[in-house]
Amino acid sequence: MRLNFKVLYAIIFISSWNFAHAQVKQLKLSRVEEMANLPQPLKIIDWKLMAQNFDKTVYDFNAKGEYWPMIWMDSTRKNFDQPVMGIYTAVGDVRQGKNNKGMFHEALANMGAVMGASLVGIDKSKQNGVNYAAMLKNYFNRDTKWNIMMNNTAPEVALLGGGYGRDWWYDVYPNVLFYAVCEQYPEEKDFDWMAKSIAEKFYQADSILKGDYNYSYFDYAAMKPMKNQICAQQDAAAGHAWVLYAAYKKFGDKRYLKGAISAMKALESNKINPTYELLMPFGAYLAARMNVEQGTNFDVQKLLAWTFDGTAVCREGWGVLTGKWNGYDISGVVGSTVDHGGYGFLMNTFDAAWPLIPTVRYDPSYANAIGKWMLNAVNASRFFYPQYMPADRQTIPQHAAVTKGVIAYEGFAKTSTFDTLYMDKKGPVAQGDGPKWVPGKNPDVSQFSVYGSGHVGIFGAIVEKTNIEGVLKLDVLATDFYRNKAYPTYLIYNPFAQSKTVAYKVKGIKKVDLYDAISQKVIVKNIAAKSNVSIAGNHSVLIVEVPAGSKLITTNKKLVANGIVIDYMKK
Repeated sequence: MRLNFKVLYAIIFISSWNFAHAQVKQLKLSRVEEMANLPQPLKIIDWKLMAQNFDKTVYDFNAKGEYWPMIWMDSTRKNFDQPVMGIYTAVGDVRQGKNNKGMFHEALANMGAVMGASLVGIDKSKQNGVNYAAMLKNYFNRDTKWNIMMNNTAPEVALLGGGYGRDWWYDVYPNVLFYAVCEQYPEEKDFDWMAKSIAEKFYQADSILKGDYNYSYFDYAAMKPMKNQICAQQDAAAGHAWVLYAAYKKFGDKRYLKGAISAMKALESNKINPTYELLMPFGAYLAARMNVEQGTNFDVQKLLAWTFDGTAVCREGWGVLTGKWNGYDISGVVGSTVDHGGYGFLMNTFDAAWPLIPTVRYDPSYANAIGKWMLNAVNASRFFYPQYMPADRQTIPQHAAVTKGVIAYEGFAKTSTFDTLYMDKKGPVAQGDGPKWVPGKNPDVSQFSVYGSGHVGIFGAIVEKTNIEGVLKLDVLATDFYRNKAYPTYLIYNPFAQSKTVAYKVKGIKKVDLYDAISQKVIVKNIAAKSNVSIAGNHSVLIVEVPAGSKLITTNKKLVANGIVIDYMKK
C-alpha cells in the first residue's frame, strides 16, 4: 500500500511539474505593478457602440446645433484634383471650417476617424455615396515633393498648429495611420504606389541617418535630417521601422526588412529613454514580432519599460500614468506623468492599445501585464467623456451637450493645467488644451477633442465585455496589421484574486478547439457556440480558436495547425 502511495505521489509530482513547465512564464512591468488589480470605481462602457455613434454623429453634414456640423469640404484640391473632407481638431476651433480657405484640417483626425470606423466594420469607401478613404490621398504631399503623408495637405497652413516639417512625430505618424488604412482598403486607387513611395522615402531616410536619429525632424524632400528648437525625437525610428516592416509584408521587398531592422537597432541603441509622443509602443510590438518572425533578438522588456515608465528625458515624464486621485483610479492612461501631477490624453491612450495588445500574440510572457494595463486604461478612459465624469471634476460641464455624447475632453489632469482657471476642481480634472492653441479666440468648448475621439474605434475593435464585470475579452488580431494568417485569438485577463469562470463565445460558426498559448495546451475541445473557461486568479489565457480536431505540429519552436502558427513560443 505504501508503494502505491509513492507511485501515486510521483505521478502527481511529475504531472504538476509538467504543467508548471508548460506555462509561459509571465514577466512583470514595474509601472503596471503600481496599478490596481481591479480599478475603482469600475465601469466598462460599450466602446464599439461609442465608435459607431461617433461615426454616425460626426460624419453628418446636416448635423444641427451650435458648432455643428463637425465636418466640411475643402475644395482647394491640394496634391490631388479632388475635394477632401475636413474634420475639426477640437469643437469650435477658429482655425478651421470655412476659415483659412477650409484648408486647415489634420491627418491625425481624418485618418484616425477613418481607420477607427473601419475597425468596427464601417465601410468608409462608400458611405452614403461618399468615399472618405480616397479623400485621405490629399495628405500625400507630392506638390512639395515630400511624397509622404503629412499632417496637413499643404505648408500654407502648417504653421497654424499640429506640426508640419518641423516636429518629427507629426510627419511620421500620418504614414503609420495611412498604412493601417491601406490594408483596410487594398483596392483603393493610388494607395499602392503611394505606400511604395512612403516606404522608399523611409528606407532612404534610415540609410542616410545610419543609426543616428538624434534630430528634431527629417526633410523628406531634401532628404536630410534637421535640428530646431524642438528636442531630438529618436523614437521616430520606431515609426520608420513599423512602416518599413509593414511595407516588407505588403510588397515583399527585402530592402524594407533591412531598413526595419536598422531602424530598430537605432531605437534600441539609445542610452536614455527617447520616448517623445506615440511611437515607442510600436517599437515594443515590432521587437516581439520580429524576434519570432525574423529571428532577431530585440529587447522587448527595455522597449516596454520605455513605453510605460515615464522616464523620458526630452519629453519629460512621458509614459503611462498610475495612481488614485481623490478616490478615482486613473492608472493606464498615457501622457505626461509630471505635468501638474499628471496629465493623460485620450488619443494617446487609444493609440497605445493598437500595438500593445497584439504584442502578446508574439510574446505571451507579457499577457498578464498587458491585460492588467488594458483593464485599467479601458476603465479610466471613460472619464474623458463628460457623461461619465462627475460634473464637479470637469472644467466646462455646462457645455457637455455640445458633444452629443460622442466627443470627449482632450485629457484629464491631477490639477487644472490652466493655472489660473478651474483651480477649485479636484482631480481628475477633465479638460483640454484647445483654448491655448489660439489664445483669446478659441472658445472654451475647444477643450472637447474631436481628433482624439475619432480614434475610439481602436478600443471598439479590441474590447469586448464578458459575463464578469472587469474581465475583458481582447481581440489580439484586430490591430495586428500586415500579419500572417491567423485563427481568432483573444486575451482574457482575470484581475480577481480568485479563479473565475468566463462564458466564452466562439467567433465563427464551425466547431473549434480552444488552444491556450499561456498554458500551451488545448483547454476545450469541439465546441460550436460557447463554453465555460476557467481562469486562475490574476492570470490570463490567450485563446486561439483552432478548427476542431486539427493536428498540431511543432516546428522551429512554433506550434502550427493547418499551416497556421498558433503559438510562437512552443517549448
